[in-house]
Amino acid sequence: MLFLPLLCAAALIAATAVPANGAPSRSPVSARQSGPVVRTDHGLVRGVSHGSYATFDGVPYAAPPTGPLRWRPPAPVAAWHGVRDATTAAQRCVQMPEPGAGAVLGSEDCLYLNVTAPTRKPAGQKRPVLVWLHGGAFLGGSGGDYSAADLAVRGDTVVVTVNYRLGIFGYFGHPGLGAAPPFGLADQQAALRWVRANAEHFGGDPGRVTLFGESAGALGICAHLTSPSAAGLFQRAVLQSGSCLMSFPRGALGPGTPAYEPFAAERDVQAAGAEAGRQLGCAMGGEKEELACLRGQSTDRLATAQLMQSFNRPAYGNTLLPEAPEQALASGRFHRVPVLQGTNHDEMRMFVGLSLAAFPIRTESDYRARLVDAFGSAAPAVEAAYPAADHPTPALAWAAVLTDRSLTCTTLAAGRAIAAHAPRLPLYGYEFDDPNAPVLSGLPANPDFPYGAAHGFEMPFLFSAFPTERPLTDTQRALADRMVGYWTSFAHTGDPNTPGAPLWPLLRASSPHARSVQSLAPGPGGIRPVDAYTAHHCSFWDRLPR
Repeated sequence: MLFLPLLCAAALIAATAVPANGAPSRSPVSARQSGPVVRTDHGLVRGVSHGSYATFDGVPYAAPPTGPLRWRPPAPVAAWHGVRDATTAAQRCVQMPEPGAGAVLGSEDCLYLNVTAPTRKPAGQKRPVLVWLHGGAFLGGSGGDYSAADLAVRGDTVVVTVNYRLGIFGYFGHPGLGAAPPFGLADQQAALRWVRANAEHFGGDPGRVTLFGESAGALGICAHLTSPSAAGLFQRAVLQSGSCLMSFPRGALGPGTPAYEPFAAERDVQAAGAEAGRQLGCAMGGEKEELACLRGQSTDRLATAQLMQSFNRPAYGNTLLPEAPEQALASGRFHRVPVLQGTNHDEMRMFVGLSLAAFPIRTESDYRARLVDAFGSAAPAVEAAYPAADHPTPALAWAAVLTDRSLTCTTLAAGRAIAAHAPRLPLYGYEFDDPNAPVLSGLPANPDFPYGAAHGFEMPFLFSAFPTERPLTDTQRALADRMVGYWTSFAHTGDPNTPGAPLWPLLRASSPHARSVQSLAPGPGGIRPVDAYTAHHCSFWDRLPR
């Protein structure tokens, strides 16, 4: 399925400077004689000391899903002798290919994770563990793209970042596989089981695991919140710019592009897999023979733009996801863990900004045509709620419509569903709202189209080495420090509030703070509760059929 918004998000969020083959080569057994050594349940690993913290990169949590293990749930990793080198990140999982790329980026042998831990001894109890699931539309990204030093040192936590299978390698379905689980999500649960078995070796508490992620990473967390097989694997959840109710209307970034729902029925994924088999010349014999033919295809032959995009929606109707996460949440079938979730004030400006060269929105007529494409007979009502004259440009009006309809209001609705079924559950909402946040590397400059607080723009405030066009200012650095404090306080206690910081109110189904989320903006008064429901016209979107 060609879905430009998420494809573009994958290319952006996954952007890092890596060699063409995905990572430097390295020997699994270390010849180094310095660096901290930790014993895991499968063998010793040697990392790198950075003074106040240590990193252990490229630690395997499952067997390579290659050959006969392609399109199977993650298998246990084999134990090793000696001390394994954990000084550099492993190869990223095979990525959505860039236009004109001559070689596949990444490897199918990619089920590795990275650990960042303070070097000083914990004071008393073990430290909480933060497990990060990267974004990238289930098509790109890598756990190795995120430097977690601030979260580990300032927040006194152990941070784990995870690789998981992507595209056709992670979300393929086929009649011969039956009701197989989404393999990328199964990888994430395998990584959580590794954390449960090994957190203590790195000073972490396996009973205080916070799963946090952004965009596709947040959608993965939504799945785990509703997955029976994830029970007990994490005790808190942070969802950044992705909820169980998120969706995109038709034409969200280009005229005629289809509507998008992040999860797909198992039967639809199986049908797509059967079609892929026909395209690859494997439609011969029975299902078993066809599947064997597909497993025999080269990585390069499978990692095409068309095939990768055809399989970037996790399937439901299997043991990992028995039903659509949206339905499970609405019915109250989700794990009762504290939840912190939120969005950015100008989410869709990133997606729209990526598409303006191909699909310009210069006039009110252009804007109106996009509304008709997306909303049909409801377009006049949407235009009345979002007149172009109320925005600096028609393109910014279109971005505001998509932000509110697809991300802000759906996230608030997900919060109401949680609160309705679990009124005593700690639930917190936020809106990142720095209008001058540094632009992420790789985004095109568009005159008269500021990105503001767009999708992914909170990343440099949590991960200090995230690539941007410029560093944070002193005022933004202060906001980053406060956000790190909130996130890690939530990991410690299930409550983001910390001494000396502005109060962060709970979300409740019915209370004076029912619509209040914490605005996260730089400068005096930038951190305060705001009525996001009213500001983003959510009563309008709640009345409009999706």
